[in-house]
Amino acid sequence: MSETSFRDPQSGGSLILAWQAKAKTILIVGGGAVAAGRVFSALEADANVTVVAPTLCAELQHRADAKQIRWHERVFEDRDLDDASMVLTAISDRDESRRIATMCRERRIPVNAADINDLCDFWFMSTHRDHSVQIAVSTNSKAPRLANRIRRTVASALPRGTGLAVEKIGRLRQRIREVDPSPTNGKRRMNWLTQLCDYWPLEQLARMDSDNIDDLLAAYVQQADPQTVAIAHDSAPQSPTLASNAIGEQSSDKRANGTRGSLVLVGAGVGDPDLLTVRAHRELRHADIVLADKLIPEAVLGIISCEIYTARKFPGAASEAQDDLNQRGLAELAQGKRVVRLKQGDPFVYGRGGEEILFYRSHGYEAEIVPGLSSAINGPGLCGIPVTHRGVADQVLVVSGANRNGDLPTVPEYVSTRTLVILMAVKRLPDIVKLLSNASYPDSLPLAIVERAGCPDQRTVRATLGSIVDTVERVGHNAPGLIVAGNAVNVLSDAAIQDRFLDSSAAGLNSGE
Repeated sequence: MSETSFRDPQSGGSLILAWQAKAKTILIVGGGAVAAGRVFSALEADANVTVVAPTLCAELQHRADAKQIRWHERVFEDRDLDDASMVLTAISDRDESRRIATMCRERRIPVNAADINDLCDFWFMSTHRDHSVQIAVSTNSKAPRLANRIRRTVASALPRGTGLAVEKIGRLRQRIREVDPSPTNGKRRMNWLTQLCDYWPLEQLARMDSDNIDDLLAAYVQQADPQTVAIAHDSAPQSPTLASNAIGEQSSDKRANGTRGSLVLVGAGVGDPDLLTVRAHRELRHADIVLADKLIPEAVLGIISCEIYTARKFPGAASEAQDDLNQRGLAELAQGKRVVRLKQGDPFVYGRGGEEILFYRSHGYEAEIVPGLSSAINGPGLCGIPVTHRGVADQVLVVSGANRNGDLPTVPEYVSTRTLVILMAVKRLPDIVKLLSNASYPDSLPLAIVERAGCPDQRTVRATLGSIVDTVERVGHNAPGLIVAGNAVNVLSDAAIQDRFLDSSAAGLNSGE
């Protein structure tokens, strides 16, 4: 998304456009971190990127070496504008930026000068991308960081499958145009598609397969109501009726008879309710009360119909929060209730699940265990990073960056075929980078930060060990997140897009208004 303003930028108004930059030349003047962000945005739009700068930061140097960009190793010259369709300046010399912007306007070339609002014909916005869906938020350069927060709020409210729904409708629309290409039938095509787009649930549209599209195409040809076409029901786990009823009846009977309650320790997985186990769905739907971690996503909490109790906040005092949940659990169990203790990921992977088992056992309660998908393995996988890959990575080491007393993890010497996953450590990123460097991890090693895996606004920030700190300072961080280091990080990236530093799920890099 691109934003163009032809009036005083301080007026607060702007015209929002989607700029078609594919195969056009975008000139970027500067070689530092800000320029790297602009380069990423341009490459995401499939533009041809030319960078003019005497030197490049590590990220841009890698892109130049990989032939992703064209680099002129010198200062800007007036002739650089000859082939430019758009110009982005990212240099500290404000007078030179102003001179370049003036020449651009004389040639009718749109220009953006980083951090000099009055020179900008447009600004970059905070964007969310899901397949072909792009949502952009602008504060007209007044509060870029707040724009990121607004964008995350909007993205998290989107129904699951929104991007897929758009892709499926796009395919159907193309098929309809192929069988009915007449311009005179444009209104008929639009009216029929309106019935489909306005009234079908997005989740249903996202589930369409090729057979469904064929059926809908046939319905269009016959001008039949789209509602006559049946789409397969959602395959998300549903509670088996008999087992569900049994649990509900058993819980009610126990309370009526004054029997002690029962406890189930449930892993909430990585954030997506569809990735909960069938058993987890069943337990959550038939619990009398759910004791939840603070980081459980709203989408998971949304399938719970009973009371949800979340630990009170004790800043910097996780033990107090844990004690609060334990005591509430005992009180509910004493009333004969079926208590579900809901923990993010898997309870036994840095989730203190074992401690809770021992606590309740000491009070006469034996918990049932329902495992969950751990973000340590499945978080990277959801973002296209396999933690093992034949010929690249044959071992995985998982450590925590939030050990007792604030200690950093102990990391063994670097092994090229090992993938290292560090949980709960992004806030200590500079210390982690220093720790890995001391363990002989090379600066060129691919490194990724996986944020909010499994949530609608999941994001992957990719860089190298030597450049990740600067990259995160530029794009910000959306907690919770984990760090993945190793040669497997980029193994699924094809040559054309390797080492792009944000995945397509959320291009938060565009927040530098």
